[in-house]
Amino acid sequence: MKTIKISLNSIDKVKAFVNIVTKYNSDLDLVSGRYVIDAKSIMGIFSLDLSKPIELNIHGEEEVYEILAELSSFIVE
Repeated sequence: MKTIKISLNSIDKVKAFVNIVTKYNSDLDLVSGRYVIDAKSIMGIFSLDLSKPIELNIHGEEEVYEILAELSSFIVE
């Protein structure tokens, strides 16, 4: 499992993010505080506090580098 921090601080970013992650078969979870939701669920994402960076957990080793490359604009340090 790979964990990164991402920023989804606008509606357009959320839509673009979901369009990217739905292409992959790997399980992806977003973690915000005590909440864990499916990263492919746009309704679930909007239930989170998007004002702060969110952790993205990528389960599945075979697609990690492709996913990270496509999500590079969302990643924060």
